[in-house]
Order: sequence, then C-alpha cells, then structure tokens
Amino acid sequence: MLSIPSIPIKGVLYGIAAVLPTMREQQSGHIINLSSTSGYQVSPTSAVYAATKFAVRAISEGLRLEESATSGIRSTVIAPGLTNTEIFDSITSPEVQTIASQLSGKGISPFSIARAIAFAINEPDDTLISEIMVRPAAL
Repeated sequence: MLSIPSIPIKGVLYGIAAVLPTMREQQSGHIINLSSTSGYQVSPTSAVYAATKFAVRAISEGLRLEESATSGIRSTVIAPGLTNTEIFDSITSPEVQTIASQLSGKGISPFSIARAIAFAINEPDDTLISEIMVRPAAL
C-alpha cells in the first residue's frame, strides 16, 4: 500500500496556519502555494508525488472558497512544470535518474516561476488569479 508523504502537505498547512490569523485580522493577504503540473496529471514513477500536489491544489481551492469572499484573503496555486533546479542532483532511484537525464536542460528557469508569482501578487485586490501553470516550451 502506498503511503503519501505528509511533509509537503503539512508544510502547506503549517504555513497557512501561521499567517491566517494575522491576515484575517487585517482583512487582507495573499497565500501562494506551489504545486506542480503533476498535480494535474499522474505519470509513471510519480504517483505519490502527484498525490501530494493534488492535495496542495485541493487545500488552496478550499482556502479560496472559505476566505476570499469573507476576509479578502487571496489564494493562488503556482504549478511549475520541469524547472532547472538542483533537485536532479538528489535523485537516488536509477529508474528516475534515467528519466531525469533525458530531460536535462529542457526545463525552465526558476525566474519564470518567480515572475508568475509576482504576476499573481501584483493583481489588484478585486482580482484573484487562482491558478497558474508554467511549463517549458520544449516539452
């Protein structure tokens, strides 16, 4: 039986719990949660990872439904596709290393993700960007 790692999900929940009281008090705020394109489509070798990213989307959507209309708190999910980070250096599974080596250099810059976050944050208070998916053009 697969067990879903709780750390990615707990991190999202702990982060929300840490800021929500202050945001409710000030009647504004914006919570950005990072998911993944894997939160929209499961691929071989990534079922557990995808499950955590589906959960991040569900938590963020619930937060949006519960908070945006009543407290002015916005919630956005950023879903990056393949991004060039050092995460590839920590892969230990030979099967996943083979897949990763085929994708090497095809990812997007982390700065593309930062620009997507800035876009969502800089929208006026009456506008909510609920989800942004950012993918490499090469894939």
